[in-house]
Amino acid sequence: MATSAARHWLMKAEPNSRIEKGKDVKFSVDDFEVVGTTPWEGVRNAEARNLMKSMKVGDKVLFYHSNCVSPGIAGFAEVAKEAYPDYTAWDPKHPYYDPKSDETNPKWYMVDVKFASRAKHFVPYPLLRDIAAGGEEPSANVEYVGEEGVKAIKGMDLVHRGRLSVQRVELAAWDVIVQMAEKGGWDEDVARGKKSKGRATAPGKTAGRKRKGRDEEEDEAGAKRSSGDAGEPRRRSTRRSVRKD
Repeated sequence: MATSAARHWLMKAEPNSRIEKGKDVKFSVDDFEVVGTTPWEGVRNAEARNLMKSMKVGDKVLFYHSNCVSPGIAGFAEVAKEAYPDYTAWDPKHPYYDPKSDETNPKWYMVDVKFASRAKHFVPYPLLRDIAAGGEEPSANVEYVGEEGVKAIKGMDLVHRGRLSVQRVELAAWDVIVQMAEKGGWDEDVARGKKSKGRATAPGKTAGRKRKGRDEEEDEAGAKRSSGDAGEPRRRSTRRSVRKD
């Protein structure tokens, strides 16, 4: 049963193919929508693990594309099952096997996360970063967020501790991201780091899958690779071999 006061989080996954031990750890918003509910396995960072252990059913989640050419918020989700041992850490064949963890003494935990919806407008990390680096007044293309919205974005862990694959999100920041995802207003190609004459990406579409190295400014190890964070990635194959931090 969900708690009366849901908390808010950001969780990262890699939208592009990357093979680890013969398994593709890719997990995009497209994959998430198809799967519906998925265990968030593969997190191998202690802080990210501890944050997941504090999650409650019904908590809200920003689903974030990480370690890719166009990082940003691609959808919304919610916690469907509270933390339980991440059994993938006990499997020597799994990309995120950890010999220091076993069934009798589990070191890593995961939660189940349920897909809720796509972002009508993909909210790109470069846009949030630029808002956070600017003044108190929002730029013309997102002036609707107001000064309070700018303040909320400036306070997000995403713009200060970008590499962590699981992050807390304050309610004010959640609300402004939801507003941005609904209204859009920016040149989406430019905000994604593409050279464009201003043609916006269709609502709900994500960036192309071509992978570049790592997004050094915001992600440590990709996150769902993302899974482990601090260098840890996460996410999963379409079962979701993702690694989360």
